[in-house]
Amino acid sequence: MSTRTVSTDQLAPDRGTLLTWAAVLNGELVLVLLYFALSSATPTDAVSLAYPFVWLNVAAWGVSRVGVPEASRRQWLAAGGVGAAYFLLLGGVGGLYMLHGDALGTRIAWLAPGWGPAFIYSGADLTVSLLPFKLGGYAALAYLVAVTVVDTARTGFAGLVGLLSCVSCTWPVVATLAAGLFGSASTAAVVAESQPYALSTAVFVSSVLLLTWRPGRR
Repeated sequence: MSTRTVSTDQLAPDRGTLLTWAAVLNGELVLVLLYFALSSATPTDAVSLAYPFVWLNVAAWGVSRVGVPEASRRQWLAAGGVGAAYFLLLGGVGGLYMLHGDALGTRIAWLAPGWGPAFIYSGADLTVSLLPFKLGGYAALAYLVAVTVVDTARTGFAGLVGLLSCVSCTWPVVATLAAGLFGSASTAAVVAESQPYALSTAVFVSSVLLLTWRPGRR
């Protein structure tokens, strides 16, 4: 098994990166302050307000770190199919959609930044609750899995079989199921404000780290 040594110089961010992320974090803080200044909502829990930005920032970091690996069009089509299926799986277990509904129609839930604005659709047989941070987070995980497929495809059939036992791929699905993170269109605002997301955030961050930095990955 190939390994690699990671030095502290590789892990330490450069000055440009620090300035970029400082600007991003300040912009997010201003966005939250503007939301509460212009709306009738009252902030009750600073930690819950931070969760969406943790997801979105870690997602952006992970995708930017892996970049776009070189691969043939056929490999990318196969990897894209796996990534799309993985996104649908995460969306199903994570509450982006459910195959039942209360026929409440379509609306936009103007929740705090990151939680909202959330697109909500409730039909007779389908419920869709698109919270921005979950949508972005699951899309990032799907892309990282697609990159993993591209990387593993270079090792041939044995590598593709090994992908089935990829802990970093199955971990967010299993943990999300265990945490029971489900919502509905009629309770989206309540879920967004009261659901404990500490576990799901830890699962998401660890999944991105595992998929972004894999020992032996070139």
